[in-house]
Formats: sequence, C-alpha cells, structure tokens
Amino acid sequence: MKAFIYESAPARVIFGFGTATQLTQELERLCVSRALVLSTPERKNKAEEISACLGAKRAGIFAGAVMHTPVHVTEEAVDVARAFQADVVVAIGGGSTIGLAKAIALRTDLPQVVLPTTYAGSEMTPILGETKDGLKTTQRTLKVLPEVVIYDVELTYSLPANTSITSGINAMAHAVEALYAKDGNPIISLMAEEGIRAFGVSLPRLASDPKDRDARAQALYGAWLCGTCLGAAGMALHHKLCHTLGGSFNLPHAETHTVILPHATAYNASFAPQAMAAVARALRVENAADGLFDFIQRVGAPTSLAQLGFMESDIDRAMEIATRAPYWNPRPVEPEALRTLLTRAWAGKRPHS
Repeated sequence: MKAFIYESAPARVIFGFGTATQLTQELERLCVSRALVLSTPERKNKAEEISACLGAKRAGIFAGAVMHTPVHVTEEAVDVARAFQADVVVAIGGGSTIGLAKAIALRTDLPQVVLPTTYAGSEMTPILGETKDGLKTTQRTLKVLPEVVIYDVELTYSLPANTSITSGINAMAHAVEALYAKDGNPIISLMAEEGIRAFGVSLPRLASDPKDRDARAQALYGAWLCGTCLGAAGMALHHKLCHTLGGSFNLPHAETHTVILPHATAYNASFAPQAMAAVARALRVENAADGLFDFIQRVGAPTSLAQLGFMESDIDRAMEIATRAPYWNPRPVEPEALRTLLTRAWAGKRPHS
C-alpha cells in the first residue's frame, strides 16, 4: 500500500427525511440571528417558504443565484447581505446556489447552512469555481466550506427526473476522479466506490419512477459520499474540461459532466487500472468507460456536446483553453488525444481508450 495523507473536512451533516425542520435549531447552535436565504429565481418560492419558518431570525432573501457563479452576481448578493446585516447565509438549492453561498462566505466570512435539493455534492467541498470575463477559475480554501449541511430527502421529491439523473452523474464524476487523484487515499476510495454504487442503483429507478422514496434517499446518500470525495481529493482532466466548457462556452453544468465523464474515463483508463476496476465493480460492468457510457444511455441522459449547444468549430478553442493551465492528470494531457476526446464527445460517439 502506498503512503497517503487523509484530512477530514470540518462540517456537520444531518441526513434524513424532514430534517429541514431542524434549520432554526442549527442556526441557534451557530449563535446567529439574521439569516439571508439564497436561491435561484426558479426556487424563490421554496426560499420564501424556508425564510418564513425562521421567524425572528429571518433577514431577507436573495433569489438571484445563477449557473457558474458569475462574480458580478456575487458582488450584488454581498451588497444585499450587508444591507440586511446578515450574519449567516442559508442556501436552498443545487450547485448554483451553493456556489453563491461559498462566494459570499469567501468575501465576508459569514457561516453557511446548506440544504441541497440536487445531487451535485458541492456542499461537501472547500472548492469554489467562479466565472469572470468568460473564464472559470477554481480555488480550494476552508473559508468556503459550509458549516452545516442538512440533507432532507423530502426536498428532492420535486426534482425532475432528467435533472436528478444529470445531477447524479455529475456527482459520480467526482468519485471517479477521486479514485485516481494524485492525493487520493484508501478511505476516499472506499467512499468513491460506494457513492458510484449508490447512484448505479438509484438513478435507473428514478428514471422510471421519480417518486421512489428509497431511490431518492439512496441518491442523496450517494451525493454526500461523492461530494466528500471531491472535497478530499484533487481534480483532474474531467473537471478541467467541464470547467472550460461551462465557464467559457456557458454549457449547462451537470449535463456537461454527464457527457464528458465516459470520455475522460477512457482517456485515463490505461494509466489508472485500479480506479477503473473500482468503477466497474460499482456499476457491475466489464469496462469502466463503456459501462459509464451505456449507463448514461440507459437512464436517458445526454451523450453529446452537440445536444448541449456546443459547436464543432469551438473544439480547438476549448482544447487550447483546457491545456493552457491543465490540472494534474494520471495521463499526460496530449493536444491531439484531447482533440479526439472532444470530437467524439461532441458527436456522442462511444468513448475511445
């Protein structure tokens, strides 16, 4: 066994059915009294519902969170937080809202309480990705790690099947990369394989019955595990490509992860055989990359960048941006091989090892 370092991120996790009712209690534990509730415009009604339950601890609502955490939106939200004299932010939603909460925390040191409604897993990471002037950059700092995460399975009941599936595959990508990360370790590898397994079981069930309570619980459990993996281990080529495609071409976050995952897995397959074996075990398939591609097809998720609005003529520009400051990767990032990867992903072809 190789040597490793394992650090456990300091966060409080509450998991179950109906746990959102514990929000006020958790605010009391943090000794805060003025909560700014964050959401996207689409989730404003839920933000208002959560805010109304806070009573005297209610400071206000900012329902302007958007995809890829644009800096100008964060600056607006920080102004609102200061105007309301908020001493805590409460994020209700998925990666867009959680990203905004983190960006506010980075600039203000306000504590965060997060109620995830998707499976992206961002709530368990000290990672923040922000977009400015058409480029998305990421940083890792404990300043953006939420203090409390309340997983309430009931908050995911209204999540549409297609969003549930792509959000879940986005989380699976965190676990796949953690299995071959430069700073991986045995504990994270166990969590990664179990997280992939949980989604391998739950997502097909949600595709056929979005109201399946047990499948919802399994998926949220998987989100916690996969998000923890991302928070503890570094990112590689898969995330670099997705950050490039999302930040510079405004492609939808979860769907982009879904399309790229089998291709990035195939790219690294021969350089990370133990990781590939773990992915295959978790999904009960022979080959990790092919198994992921078949799984994505089976649950009805997108398989091509063209479906997401990405133009074939932009492949070279995406390749140039992605190789400008590449993340560590088990296989060297080779421009021609990367062009092949993006071309096959654009066309929706089976991944090429």
